[in-house]
Amino acid sequence: MRVVFIGTVEFSREALLKLLELNVNVVGVVTKEKSEFNADFSNLVDICEERGINCKYVNNINHPNNVKWIKQLKPDILFCFGWSSLLKPEVLNLAPHGVLGFHPALIPANRGRHPIIWALALGLDKTGSTFFFMDEGADTGDILNQKEVLINCEDDAASLYIKIIKVALGQIEEFIPKLISGKYKRIKQVGEGNTWRKRGEKDGEIDWRMSSKSIINLVKALTRPYLGAHFVHNNEEYKVWRCVVEATEKMTNIEPGKVLKIEADKMLVKTGDGALWLTEYDQIKDIAVGQYI
Repeated sequence: MRVVFIGTVEFSREALLKLLELNVNVVGVVTKEKSEFNADFSNLVDICEERGINCKYVNNINHPNNVKWIKQLKPDILFCFGWSSLLKPEVLNLAPHGVLGFHPALIPANRGRHPIIWALALGLDKTGSTFFFMDEGADTGDILNQKEVLINCEDDAASLYIKIIKVALGQIEEFIPKLISGKYKRIKQVGEGNTWRKRGEKDGEIDWRMSSKSIINLVKALTRPYLGAHFVHNNEEYKVWRCVVEATEKMTNIEPGKVLKIEADKMLVKTGDGALWLTEYDQIKDIAVGQYI
């Protein structure tokens, strides 16, 4: 089975290494030299150089020159794991077995953009790892293999990312023999599902009128490897990487955003329904207890 691999994030790297470990015949790799929007970007060229695999940097994978490059490698199937743009029919139809994609959610639920971030920001208790045959829609094709991934109260973006990768690599071991033998099933997606929208800068801004739980969920969703939740004070942006709830009585007569305490490495801030200790954050210039952020 001749495979052309497409990817440009950390999961792409882990998946490519797993395929090579399983002695899959990867005849070409399409990746990016740099990315301005993938916080978990990974350039795969070093793996290709080490293993002697054909590699091509692209910006627009649907460009005729890139289609031609993939076609001349005569792939039986394309694997597209970690690519942020849709593939056009010219790419989708290049290989006899099509293009196998990956989405870290239980599709048809939660198709679309930023699935790890949305799952944490919305406080979901589970997500998933799904390999599916790509079509012209966004995460709408037939499913090859799908597993549930539980989200616990301690998970953040980094830990959930690692969990999903671990599950996904196990799935790859499971379905590769089936793909090679041709003995696999394509499972139609059942139900309408939903599609998450693209997030913008405002989606990452902390509003202190939010509940403590909602703010914690937002901070966990956007912590490293992502860009971090933030608040704005005196027209400057400050990142919050970690925060915890203060076990205290309700303070119904204190306004959200008020700084209640400042200690050596943390700051207590009033929220919509309680208070939070910011334990890892950008230090604020000239802030004092009683002021507002």
